[in-house]
Amino acid sequence: MAVANRSLRRGVNYARLALMAGVSIAAALGAGPAFSQDTPATPTGLPAEGQEDESAPIVVTGIRETIQTSIQTKRDSDTIVDAVSSKEIGELPGQSVGEVIATITGASIDRANYGPTEVSIRGLGSGLSMTTMNGREATNGSGDRAVNFGQFPSELFNAIKIYKTQQANLIEGGVAGLIELETRKPLDYKRRSIQAEIKGNYNPYQDRIAGQSGFGHRATISYIDQFKAGSIGEIGISIGYQRNDVNDPVERFYTSSTWFTCNAAIVSTANCTEVTRQQGNAGTPFFHASNSYLYRQMITSDLRNAVFGALQWQPSPTLDINLDVQYSRRQYSETRNDFGTAEGRYNLRNVVIGDDHQLLSADGSATLQTVSGLFKRDEKYLGLGGNVEWKPTDRLTVTADMGYSHTTRLDITRQVRLRTDPFDIYGVRTPINNQRIPYHVDMTQSFLPVFTYDARFDPADYEAFSDDARLTRSQDGRDDEIYAGRLDASYALDGFINRIEIGGRWAKRKFFGYSNDVNIDQADLAVDRRVNLACRTPFAQSGFLSDAPSPALGNYATFDVLCQFRQYLGTEDPGPSGDLRAVENSDVTEETWAGYAMATYAGQIGSVPVRGNFGVRGVHTQVTARGLRGDLDIVNNADGTISLRANGNFAETEVTSGTMRWLPSFNAIFDVAPKIRVRTGIYRAMSRPAPSALGAGRQITLETGAGFTNVADAINSIIATGSPRLKPTMSWNADAAFEYYANKDTLFAATLYYKRFTGGLMPIETDEDFTIGGQTYSVPVTQTTNSDDQSDLYGVELTASNQFTWLPRPLDGLGAKLSYNYAWSNYETQDIRYGDVIDSATGVVVPGLIPAAGLSGYSKHVFSAQLFYELGPASIQGIYRYRSRYYQAFTSNNTQLRYVEGNDTFDVNLGLKLNKIADIRFQALNIFNEPRVEYMPIVGSTRNVEYYGPQYFLSLRVRLR
Repeated sequence: MAVANRSLRRGVNYARLALMAGVSIAAALGAGPAFSQDTPATPTGLPAEGQEDESAPIVVTGIRETIQTSIQTKRDSDTIVDAVSSKEIGELPGQSVGEVIATITGASIDRANYGPTEVSIRGLGSGLSMTTMNGREATNGSGDRAVNFGQFPSELFNAIKIYKTQQANLIEGGVAGLIELETRKPLDYKRRSIQAEIKGNYNPYQDRIAGQSGFGHRATISYIDQFKAGSIGEIGISIGYQRNDVNDPVERFYTSSTWFTCNAAIVSTANCTEVTRQQGNAGTPFFHASNSYLYRQMITSDLRNAVFGALQWQPSPTLDINLDVQYSRRQYSETRNDFGTAEGRYNLRNVVIGDDHQLLSADGSATLQTVSGLFKRDEKYLGLGGNVEWKPTDRLTVTADMGYSHTTRLDITRQVRLRTDPFDIYGVRTPINNQRIPYHVDMTQSFLPVFTYDARFDPADYEAFSDDARLTRSQDGRDDEIYAGRLDASYALDGFINRIEIGGRWAKRKFFGYSNDVNIDQADLAVDRRVNLACRTPFAQSGFLSDAPSPALGNYATFDVLCQFRQYLGTEDPGPSGDLRAVENSDVTEETWAGYAMATYAGQIGSVPVRGNFGVRGVHTQVTARGLRGDLDIVNNADGTISLRANGNFAETEVTSGTMRWLPSFNAIFDVAPKIRVRTGIYRAMSRPAPSALGAGRQITLETGAGFTNVADAINSIIATGSPRLKPTMSWNADAAFEYYANKDTLFAATLYYKRFTGGLMPIETDEDFTIGGQTYSVPVTQTTNSDDQSDLYGVELTASNQFTWLPRPLDGLGAKLSYNYAWSNYETQDIRYGDVIDSATGVVVPGLIPAAGLSGYSKHVFSAQLFYELGPASIQGIYRYRSRYYQAFTSNNTQLRYVEGNDTFDVNLGLKLNKIADIRFQALNIFNEPRVEYMPIVGSTRNVEYYGPQYFLSLRVRLR
C-alpha cells in the first residue's frame, strides 16, 4: 500500500524530474571543461590561481560572489566544512536561515506551513547536531536542542557554516555536525552600510478564505558603521531590525497521536480489542487504528519582530572587545475548524488489512464531532554575548566569552467540541436516530483517506451537532535558559607544532515545561441550542484540500469559538486553573564543565605539505530532574462501576544523573597538488538527549468512559514524559574528503564518512507504585533507556559547483551547484507502545509488533541543486531540494514512531539591479505545492497531511554606502 501511495505522489512530479535532469546535464557540461583546464578560459577575466591581474580588477557580486565566498571558506578551513557565505549582508539565498542551510551539502530541512523549522545533517536528525550563534549555544521553545531557524531572518546573517568533523576547541554536542551562524563584526566590514528592504508577500491559499487577504509584508533595515575615536581606538556598530507580518495558510487532515493494534479476528460492537505484544507474536491477526480522524480548516496570522545588534571596540591593536544582542518575538495564531470521526476504533467491520498491518479500508460507526478552536503562540528569544580577545604578546592570545540565551514559549488553545446525537438541537430525532454515524473509509486511493458517511447525514448540518458540549482551555508553557562562559588561550610556536590551544567552558541550562488544561462540560440542551444558533459561521474556504490526489471532504459545519465562550461562560477566556502543577511537568537543570587541549601542526610528508590539529576534550555533564507524583481518587458511579480522577495531591521527586566523556580528535589536510586538497578526520563525538526528554514527569492516560469495575481496567497507560538517566549518544567517526578547486568558481568535492554509534534507545517497563483511592497499586510504567546495541552509519557526500565562464557571452553568466548525500544506517529506534521492550524484572527483551525506525531525521538520500544565470544587472536562480522518507521523533522520546514522506520543493529567485543603490527581487517558494505527509506508527498508516500552497515575494532593496 505504501508503494502505491508513493507512486501516486511521484506521478505528478515529472516536470520536476525533467527540470532537474536539465540542471544536472548543464552542470556536468560546465564542470567538464573547467576540470580539464589548468586555467580558465579568457572570457572570465579571472587570473590563474596565485596570479594577480592589477590592470583589470573584477568586482564579483550577487549569486556568483556568494558561491565564490562559500568555496573560499571551505578551502581555508582546518576541518571538513561546508558553508554558504557572502561578504554582503542580505545576500544569502532564502527567506529564513533554514532555507539557506538547505542549500549546503548534506543538509536537509523539516518543513511546516511557516517554513523550515529543524535541520538534519548527513541524514541525522536535529537532535544529533549542535547549533551556535556567534560561537554560543542557543535555546529554543520546542524542548529539544535544535534551533527554530524560522525565528531568525536570513537578511541579518552573512555566513552559515557546517562543521562536518570535530576538533577539540569546538563546543561538544554534534555527532552529525556543528552549525555555526555568524553575524558580521562591524569593524571587519570596513565600510559604512545602510540597507533597507521592503518585501510584499502573497499566498494564494489565503485568498481561498472568505474575508481574508493573501497579502503580507516584510520590512528589514540594517546599519553598519565604523568610527576612529582617537586615543581610545576604533569603534564599530551594527544594528538590524525586521518586521515580518504574513499569513501561513495550511489545509490539513490529521489523526490522534496514539495508535492501537486491533484484533482483526474479533468484530467488536465497541472499541476494538487491543492486541498485546505476546498475542501478536503468537499469531493473532491485527491492524493499526487511530483514536480519531479529523479534517482541519485554518485561518492563520504570523507576526515576528527581530532586532540584532553588535558593538565592536578595538582600543589598541592587541585588544578586541565585542558585544552582541539578538532579540526575536513571534506571535502566531490559528483559527481552527475541525470535523471528523471521534471514535476511530469503534465497531470496525469488513476490515481490509495491508501486508504491514495497516488499515486499508473498513466500515464503521462513530460519533462525529465539530471542534472550533483558537490557538495562539507567543515566543520570545533573547541572546546576549560578550567577547574579549587580548594579545599580550605576538605569540599569546587569550579569549574570554560570556553568553546568555533565553527562550520562552506560551501556547494557549481555546476550543469547543460539539458531537452528534440521536436528537438535533430542537429535540427532534435525526434520520439515523443514533449518535454514531455509519461510514466507510478507504485509504487506498492516496495518502489522504477518503471518508464516505451515511447519505442521511450532512456534515454541513449545524443542527446535527447537539450533544456533549465541552469547552477546553489549554495552556502550555516552556522556558529554556542558558548561562555560559568560556576561557581560551592560544600560543604560537616554531616548528612542526606551530600552535597550542587550551580552554574551558561552563554552561548551565534550565528547562521548564508545563501543561494546564481546564475542561468544562455543558449538558443543558436548551443552552446548547441557543449557542448553536448564535455562533454559526459559514465554511470559510473554497477548494478545501482540493489539491490532494483523492476526493476532498467538502464543507462542514463551523462555529465562532470566541462567540461560544462568551455565550456559554460570559467570557472569552476563563484563564488557567489555580494550580499549574501537574505530574506531566518537566523541570530539568543541566550543568556542563568542559576542558580541552589542542595542538596545530604543519609540515611535509615527502613533498606533500600537510597540516591539521589533534587534541582531546573532556566533558562532564550533571542532570537534575524534578517531578511530581499525583494521587488518583476512585469515583463510584451509580451503576456500580468506577472512574478515576486526579485529586491534586502531589509529592515531589528528584532524580540526578552524571556522565564524563572524553572526545579525542585528529584532523589532517594534504595539499597533494596546487588545486587538490585531501582531508581526513578521526574523532569521537557526543550528542545529549533533548532537555524535555530528561524530565521526570508521568503521563497518566485513563480509558474514556466510566464503565470500569476495577482499577486495572480504568488505567489505559502510564508513560514517562522523560528519562533523566538517559546518557548521551556517542559515536566514533572517520571522514576522508577529496576536494578539487579548478578556479574561484569551480569546486568538486567528495567525502566518505563512517560513524559507529554506541548505545541505542529502547523502551523499558518498570513497576511503580501509585496511590489510587487511598490504596497503593503497582502499575507498569514505560520509559526510554539506553541499550548496549552498537550500530553503524556509512555515507558519501558529493558537491559540484561551476560558473560556466568558459562559454561564449552571454552564456558565461550561467552557473550551477549540485549537492548530494547518501547515507545507510542500521541504527534502531523502537516504538514506545508496540516496539521491542525490556522487562526490567528479568532483563528479557520482549519482541514488538512494529518494525524499528532508524535515527530521527535519517534520510537515505538528500539532494539539492542550484541553477543560476546572471547577465548584467539581471539574475535568475532556481533552487531544488529533495530528501527521502525519514523517521522524525517528537520533542520527547517517549512517543510512538512518526515517519515523514519524502518530499521535494522548487524555489525561484529573480533579481534586477536598478542602479548602484537599488534593486528589486522576486521570489517564488514551493512552486509545485509539495505537501507534508506523515505516517504513524508504520509507513502507510496516514497520520497527517498538510498542504501549504506556493508563496510569492516581491521586494525593493536600497543600499547606501
